[in-house]
Amino acid sequence: MRILHIDTGRTMRGGQYQLLLLYDTLAGRRWDQSLLAGQGIQGRRDVERASWRSVRRLARECDLLHAHDARGHTLAVMHGMGRPVVVARRVAFPIQGGPASRWKYRHAAHYIAISEYVASVLRSGGVPGEKITVVYDAAPQVGEARYPSNPSGPAGTGFEGGLRIVSPNFEDPLKCRDLAVAACKHAGVSLRLSDDLRQDLQSADAFLYLSQSEGLGSALLLAMALRVPVIASAVGGIPEVVSDSATGLLVDNDIKSVSSAIARFQGDRATRQRLADAALERVQAEFSGERMAERTAQVYRRVLEEARDGPRRG
Repeated sequence: MRILHIDTGRTMRGGQYQLLLLYDTLAGRRWDQSLLAGQGIQGRRDVERASWRSVRRLARECDLLHAHDARGHTLAVMHGMGRPVVVARRVAFPIQGGPASRWKYRHAAHYIAISEYVASVLRSGGVPGEKITVVYDAAPQVGEARYPSNPSGPAGTGFEGGLRIVSPNFEDPLKCRDLAVAACKHAGVSLRLSDDLRQDLQSADAFLYLSQSEGLGSALLLAMALRVPVIASAVGGIPEVVSDSATGLLVDNDIKSVSSAIARFQGDRATRQRLADAALERVQAEFSGERMAERTAQVYRRVLEEARDGPRRG
């Protein structure tokens, strides 16, 4: 069995990191794979660019195509030479209702949704439930997890003292960056808007992840794997990762709710550590790379078994 992965992302975001984690884990299991990618992954791996020509050429040599983003989905169903197409669905947005979108969604053999919430969006858009499997993202390998031990933080971190909050520096208005700034100001704590979460979370007391729409929130898995307690919006698939007051705090998207959660963390290291410990235990048990790879491999086997007796187009 040979798998062709397709991703066209121009930058490295959660989906691209998850694809590379899946690819490397499957490679460790000696799966036969190829990868076509956009600028994001090409900046990290020596792989060919995803285009209709490269998809048509490599599809002839593959048994199944796995499209990891919307444009990859289009390339796969239009130029995949009739091979079965598995589509990763990461976003929580409704499916568009135009003829082109309906055609594209009909021509995928199976959908991998990153959360039950995303699966419900697919079903609402007309995708049959038997064509959807939920496979959660995986927490990255981060080495030994630890809870930050220095309350004031090392010199040069950019924090001004007190509780140290890190939040992603997303420009997307749906990611509520302005709300994060306003809530931290209201709570009287320092906020770092991070372009390098893996680095900045090393010295954080808490991770603040706010969003108006979210398929799952893979950045939360990184923070939980690093044993940093999280505060997150109670939207989309986030509650499938963060259990309120058990593995983190869930909030409404308003200043009062967010600042109140921050206040619960201020001066209460025991609560932060308890939530961080429980979160680490959960990601290790439920969100491992091996678990994600095995669940994905099961989808591949099922799709190929279903296609075995059918005619192959192209």
